[in-house]
Amino acid sequence: MTKIKKIGVLTSGGDAPGMNAAIRAVTRTSIFHGLEVYGIRHGYEGMINGNMKQLKSYSVSNIIQRGGTILKTARCKEFMTIAGRKKAYEQLKANQIDAVVVIGGDGSFQGARKMSEEYEIPFVGIPGTIDNDLYGTDYTIGYDTALNTVVEAVDKIRDTASSHNRLFFIEVMGRDAGFLALRSGIACGAEAVLIPEIETHADKLKSYLEEGFKRKKSSGIIIVAEGEKEGGAYEIAKKVSKDFAEYEVKVTILGHIQRGGAPSAFDRVVASTLGVAAVDAIIDDQKSIMVGSVNNKIVHVPFNKTLKNVKNIDNSLIEISDILSI
Repeated sequence: MTKIKKIGVLTSGGDAPGMNAAIRAVTRTSIFHGLEVYGIRHGYEGMINGNMKQLKSYSVSNIIQRGGTILKTARCKEFMTIAGRKKAYEQLKANQIDAVVVIGGDGSFQGARKMSEEYEIPFVGIPGTIDNDLYGTDYTIGYDTALNTVVEAVDKIRDTASSHNRLFFIEVMGRDAGFLALRSGIACGAEAVLIPEIETHADKLKSYLEEGFKRKKSSGIIIVAEGEKEGGAYEIAKKVSKDFAEYEVKVTILGHIQRGGAPSAFDRVVASTLGVAAVDAIIDDQKSIMVGSVNNKIVHVPFNKTLKNVKNIDNSLIEISDILSI
């Protein structure tokens, strides 16, 4: 056992289903190893303001099935400054917190990396984002639940699309990455999937749709990642609708429903596994790392590595999407 006696845990950035399961795992694993654990509310903002409370085993009862995060989350501009991080460190020392587990995405890990560089306090990250875009892990917490939310919504939209000969452009989250759009497109049988990683011109899409409709398709579903380079679902739909007068073009923005809801069984297991791994890493004197899962094995990835590298789209899934959309 190391000198670690108290661990802080926070959630930062956008919420993701399964964050509560991760909080539960961090809390109970810490207690199992004889450590105290403090929940830091409202992310780094709460760290700066000293908004911390000790968590007991009963504090995290009946939360594994809940979406969102009981610790709340926020984006904190003050933490991006040297003065803000100094305040945060002083609060950690005042509360005798020896290490911190951060559940969040790349922005959250940027802050954790900075703190680890500036102060002698271990930070370990748990990847929590529905975008699944963090390098060094196969899955991030919330991705599977968001994927199932998208599929359920699109299945319902397809019912009305086929009833009215409508062409639907459905925008899903993914400002910088198309993982959610691509996998949901395959699961929903979309006629096309537009993602930031592949530049798709409106002319190419029009040609593609014309070929599809020549095969007597009565409706169409186009999945568009919000970060798609043409400007998102509304812009793409506007350009295409002029050439398909016989079809009623509609746009649906799924928005924040993708972040909510009870986490799937898969996300609960991933969150629980990574929560245990994060505490084990701290006990093992690790710092400035993210715990991830690759081929169902726990890995430790330095923050510098996961922030510097880009997680690539699986090209075989792009090929599968193209083949099955004919």
